[in-house]
Amino acid sequence: MPIRNRRAAALPAKLSRSWLLINAAKEEDFAPGLASEADSVIFDLEASVPADQKEQARDAVLRALNGGMTAWVRISPTTSEYWEHDVAALSKAEGLRGVMLAETERPDQVTYTAMRLRAGTPVIALIESALGVENATQIASAPGTFRLAFGTNDFRKDVGVSADPMALAYARSRLVIASRVGGLPGAIDGPTEANADDATIAEACRVTAEMGMTGKLSLNRAQVEQVNKGLSPSEDELTWARELIEAHERGASIGDGSYLPRLARAQKIASLADSYGLWNA
Repeated sequence: MPIRNRRAAALPAKLSRSWLLINAAKEEDFAPGLASEADSVIFDLEASVPADQKEQARDAVLRALNGGMTAWVRISPTTSEYWEHDVAALSKAEGLRGVMLAETERPDQVTYTAMRLRAGTPVIALIESALGVENATQIASAPGTFRLAFGTNDFRKDVGVSADPMALAYARSRLVIASRVGGLPGAIDGPTEANADDATIAEACRVTAEMGMTGKLSLNRAQVEQVNKGLSPSEDELTWARELIEAHERGASIGDGSYLPRLARAQKIASLADSYGLWNA
């Protein structure tokens, strides 16, 4: 089996920017996805797999995870007949990094899922409905919840709003605030269209970052490097952080009440730069 991209494998999932979804029915895409620059890889057993291929796709995922591969897996919602089979199979998967629970609407759905997996298996709650958004704070605080993710397309279908960032701003903000209240890493935004051009991806990442979300789902491995760049500190931010930290280390005076918050921000940027390997990029 191929080795996971070493840089990405070493990055804690709480810092993952790009989350690449791979159709679990397309086993031939597993290895290229794992070798890509995606910070985290998710084998998708849910939306992308037709009902008559669920069992075959589940078997393919188990072969991969018990054969040397490591990945996350998106599983069916607790209301689905497939959920029981998904968690039963994945409880025995050696290379499972965690699961993404589709259509999460209540905190108990996350906790019950976590209880059926190996102890300590993290669960990303994928919120895709108005009810899920309404319950986001409780979901973020539920035992087992690792991060929140936003299923933008299904949310739009449920609520009847457009893809305009303004129409989705309330829901994104709710997930960001809920993540903070629950003490979770930043929320993960929904994907851009698989065939989107570079300008569209860049603009989508700008919206994601400005809303305070720190990760983004992707449907195309060709997009992940641009997502990583779009959700990383910019060159200007790196320069500013370096200069402020160096001045502080030389004994710069505090000056005013904004100094310590700015220093904390610079130190956070520096920490992310180290994690993402950006200082010498």
